Amino acid sequence: MSNVVAFLILILAVVLGTAANSFAKSANGFTLLVPSLITAATIIGCMFTLSIVMKTIPVGITYASFAGLCIMATSIVGIYKFNQVPDLFTIIGLILIISGVLIVNLLGKTG
Repeated sequence: MSNVVAFLILILAVVLGTAANSFAKSANGFTLLVPSLITAATIIGCMFTLSIVMKTIPVGITYASFAGLCIMATSIVGIYKFNQVPDLFTIIGLILIISGVLIVNLLGKTG
């Protein structure tokens, strides 16, 4: 599998991970059946797609990219879905996370 395909699958993992995080919040401590089931299904799909990506991209690069992107995406979902607006220091931290993901992927050695 090419790196381009692997990174596209990684984006799918981020989408699934972000959905899992969002539905976990909506599941209200896993007391609501439908959001709980969706959380379980999306986290399984997320882990499955990550395992596929790790066949091509080293585990550290995969997980660093996944974690950073998932944090960013989940923060954006939090703003829009749950009205959880980050403060200045949180925004600075998120910018540093984006910087770290970019450095790992653009400047780091992947082999």
